[in-house]
Amino acid sequence: MSAVFKREFKAYFTSPIGYIVLAIMFFFAGWFFTGFNLAGRNVSLTAVYSLMLYAFIIALPILTMRLMSDEKRQKTDQALLTAPVSLTGIVVGKYLAAMLLFLISLSITLVFAVVIAVQVTPDWSAILANFIGLYLLGGTIITIGLLISTLTESQLLACVGTVFVTACLMLMDMLSMSASGTFWSSVIGFLSLSQRYNDFAIGVISYNNIIFFISMQVLFLFLSVRVLDRKRWS
Repeated sequence: MSAVFKREFKAYFTSPIGYIVLAIMFFFAGWFFTGFNLAGRNVSLTAVYSLMLYAFIIALPILTMRLMSDEKRQKTDQALLTAPVSLTGIVVGKYLAAMLLFLISLSITLVFAVVIAVQVTPDWSAILANFIGLYLLGGTIITIGLLISTLTESQLLACVGTVFVTACLMLMDMLSMSASGTFWSSVIGFLSLSQRYNDFAIGVISYNNIIFFISMQVLFLFLSVRVLDRKRWS
């Protein structure tokens, strides 16, 4: 697994993808911070964290689109699947590489917190809650992208598919409002990623939501392993 992780993380910086993802995340974070905090003289980073959800819809599908589809395109997938490493190790290694790059890109928000701390004392508990919430939510999107990447050899299709699924899960709270009072309202509200993040946004670390995000990541990683297992024997 460690070999897959090192290979995958290095690949992000031997291709433009790693730099593109970092550029997108840093651009949007800097834009939001400048508009809401510097220009608006606001010491709370809550708006910046909440708006970063929209950057995720663009950046994270790009981050995950090559994870398995590129292996198929270069015809290296069979060599990878027959290597002396378990399918779980392959999937988890790729997942951890994407999560590390995502962590680096999200850490720019902590730099903003330090900038604010030079002048006033920020609400560190709210910053921590937002950071954890965004990291867990982003991790869920990454596992969705990884699963979709195992289903196609086209990076474009993997990216577009991840954007579509992510947007649907992020905007489910709107559907929940339109179906208010029905069984489907509860189901949609349960699956809405943005609604799950709301508690973190107000500075509350909800263990129910932590379990939800982790469970969703485990589910999509498991499905990715099953897809690879099917392809190995096909």
